[in-house]
Formats: sequence, structure tokens, C-alpha cells
Amino acid sequence: MNSLSALIAGKEIRSNKNIFQSLNPADLRDIVGTYSSAEKDLCRDACTAARDAFTNWSATPAPVRASVLQNFAHLIEKNKTALAQLVTREMGKPFREALGDVQEAIDTCHFFVSEGRRLYGQTIPSEMPLKELFTYRRPVGVFACITAGNFPVAVPSWYFVPALLCGNTCVWKPSEDTPETSFAFYKLLIAAGVPKGVFNVVFGTGQTTGAALVELVDEGCIDKVGFTGSTEVGRRIGEICGRNLQSPCLELGGKNPMVVTPDANLEAAIHGALWAAFGTAGQRCTSLGNLILHESIKDKFSKMLIEKVAELKVGNPKSSDIFYGPMISEKFMKTHLNNIETLVEPHHKLLTVKNGRISSSNDWSHFSGDAENGLYVFPTIVDNVHQKDRIYDTETFGPLINLMSYSSLDEAIRLANSTGYGLSSSIYTNNMETAYRFKSEIKAGMTSINNSTTGAEAHLPFGGNGKSGNGSRQSGIWVLDQFTRWQAVNWDVSGKLQLAQMDTGYISPTDTVLPTQF
Repeated sequence: MNSLSALIAGKEIRSNKNIFQSLNPADLRDIVGTYSSAEKDLCRDACTAARDAFTNWSATPAPVRASVLQNFAHLIEKNKTALAQLVTREMGKPFREALGDVQEAIDTCHFFVSEGRRLYGQTIPSEMPLKELFTYRRPVGVFACITAGNFPVAVPSWYFVPALLCGNTCVWKPSEDTPETSFAFYKLLIAAGVPKGVFNVVFGTGQTTGAALVELVDEGCIDKVGFTGSTEVGRRIGEICGRNLQSPCLELGGKNPMVVTPDANLEAAIHGALWAAFGTAGQRCTSLGNLILHESIKDKFSKMLIEKVAELKVGNPKSSDIFYGPMISEKFMKTHLNNIETLVEPHHKLLTVKNGRISSSNDWSHFSGDAENGLYVFPTIVDNVHQKDRIYDTETFGPLINLMSYSSLDEAIRLANSTGYGLSSSIYTNNMETAYRFKSEIKAGMTSINNSTTGAEAHLPFGGNGKSGNGSRQSGIWVLDQFTRWQAVNWDVSGKLQLAQMDTGYISPTDTVLPTQF
């Protein structure tokens, strides 16, 4: 049986080769969808279709392009529940979180609809008479993007809504963990009025289809690359784009710190730490990695945290009272289990009695689900972690956090900054000077004061530094710089050649000498 491999210029392309399945991680017996990995020729065809569609789409007035995105927002709103249910089924996010994932796409559309009437340039005074200077935002061209499966609706909207608004055409390689959700995203976008060839999709794994798509940068098929995923893969993409003098959008991993000071509201900090560490089973780039506690409150805070963790409800993400569900896929579960096996050292202390995979023989007291057929794991807390430990600066991408202690704010900031990552950060304190110093000296691209390390709003820039990204930002007006190039235009109506810096009519001063005394 042929399975969907690509969506190019409005056509469904199917194949019986390189078949892969999307499985419900809460019940692996449930096959959500069957797809075929697109090979390099199909990726090239998708880029060609995008290139062919670019002329007309880029010439379409920006407010008209924005109207399509407005339609897209309305269609998502009408299908919000169904789309969220699909997210929950395909990647295991609790339904409440899935609704938030979908809402982020709606918010992003609403924000950028108005930007369709605000793609401002400038009129600049010239140093010459009868000459005008202008700047314009121009679309980059063909935008190819590879996204992860942990936010299968929100993150693609961060990329494609502003990219399309600015007049670019797109080729998308969605995560192999969420192809069915991605197909639904595509169908709503096409129904909103996106013309054929403007938005194309190639399905497949990162190692096959993703790698093939990025290789096309060397062939001149792609003008801009976006990637959400691991730092390791981001480096390789950055190398390819760099040798083609392109600047990609790289939204990579994190080892995000949360500092808790002695004067903090500890109850609020506990809730912030729980959500940051274990929400979405820790499978967020902004998840809490290192919980850095002042030595005077460490024992008290640790005890409070352990008590709250013991009460967490884990299980079927369809249940309304579940804190977190399964791992997204078997790949992520195996990585999580390997991290516990290889990164936890003899001097570490596991504060959680049970760790690893939840099963009928190794049960969690607040578990409700099918442990034997689902990809469920225990929450894990590793204590006595030091800066020299590998677990300190390794992104673990699962429900696992480290506990560290500090004695001075200088030490806390050093521990927060020294992992090499710089995505998200948080501090809980009621001291204004402490908060001010932290937000000024932290190297992360995003900082929360008395809030979690996770969370984003459609009108605030999202992104990181160091191993977390190359400085590009998603969301808000700042992302427009990723999807447009500035064009400077000078228009001379004098009827003659005027040479800047040489034919200027600057006024010379007279030789006036002031008296030595007044």
C-alpha cells in the first residue's frame, strides 16, 4: 500500500518505500498514521515548486497575504478541540497542554495579521537635492524548515506564519513523531487560501529526509533554513548554511537553570520547579535542568519538592488530572533511560525512590494508564550535582532534574551560566536588587523572575544563545528580520549624476575668532 510521502504544489505524492508509522505513545498498539520518507529527488521537487510559486506570492500585497493567515486562525479556532485531541493522541501531551499548543498558533496568527499592514520601511533624507532615499523589507525566498514533535502546532506556526506573511514560500519537514498532526496543519493552511506551491511538505526521518533537504542548500535550492532540535544537528546545519553565506534560524537545546534564593516564596518556587521540570514529561527545550538552591534552604526545599513529586499523577494524557503523560517516542524513552544509566555517578544521590520505566511490576502510586503498552517513565531528581559532572551540562530531555547548592549570588549566576547553553532561565526571589543582577548578568535569551523556565507568548522573542542557538529569535516583531532582507533604494530626479560625499553642498564656516574674554 502506498503511503503519503510529500505534499507538493497541492498534490499528494505517495510511495511504498521507506515506510514509517506514527504510534500513540500512550498505547503503541494504536497506529495514528503510516507515511513514507521522501527521498532527495522529492525534496528537490518541493523546493522547485516553492521557487516557481515565489514570484506571484511575493508580489501579492502583504495585507492580502495576511488575510490568508487570518483565515488560518479562524480555521484553527473552529478545529481547536479536534486538533488538540490529535496532538494528545500522537505525541502524548496532556489534553490541557495540547489546547495551549494549538492556542499558541492562533495567537501567532492574530499577532502577525496586523503586521501585514506594518511591514514598514523608512523614508530617509538625502544629502543631495532632488533625491529620495527609501528602505524596504523584501522576502528572502524559499524557506526550508525542520521542526520537532514536542510542540507540533505551536512551533511550526512560529516559523511559517511570519515567513508566509513576509512573502516567502516554504518547504516543511515535520517531525516523524507527529506526521498526522502536521498533515492536519497543512490541510487547514491550504483551506485558508494558500496558493499551490507556496507551502509544501516532505515527510520522513531527520536522518533521511531532513538531511537530504538541508543538502539542497548547496545546490542553491534553498535561501533560508529553520531548525528546531538538538545542538549537534544544529551545528551541522549551521556549517552547511555558513559555507553558502546563509544565516539559519537555529532553535536548539537547553540546560535551563532555576535559582531559588533564601527570601523567595518557596511555595511558588516549588510549583514553578514542578512545571518546569516535569511538564510534558520534561520534553521541552525550556525544561528545567539545574535547580540551584541556596545552601540555607536546600534541605527544606528538597523535602518540599520530594513530597510534591510523590503526588504527581502520571498516565494516560486523555485524563483531565494527569500532570504528564508518556515520552513522545521510544527513541526519547531510550535516551532518557540511558541518561540515568550513564550520567548518574556514585557521588550523586537519587531522591526519587523509583526511576526508569513505569511498568506493572515497577508501578507508580499515582499512575493511571497502560504501562505495558505505553512509554511511561518516573520523575527523577538527582542530588549532589557539581559543575564538573557530565550531567550538569548535558541536556537530558526527559523528566529528570539536578539539584545544586550555592552560597553567594555570584556563585549562583556562575552555575547558571556555565553549561554552555543559553536558552531559558529563572530566579525566584523577593529582593529587587537580586532580581536586577540576575536578569542583567544571565546569558540566557529568556529570563523569568518568580516564574517557570518554560512558557512563551506570541509577541515576545523566543530563542537562545551559545549551544541553544545562533542568536535568531522566533515570535514578535523581531522575527521579521529572519524572513526579510533590507533593500536600500535611492531615487534621483535631478536629471544629472550627483555623487554622494563629493557633490554635497555642505556649508563651510567663516573664520570667526571669539575674544579671549567676555
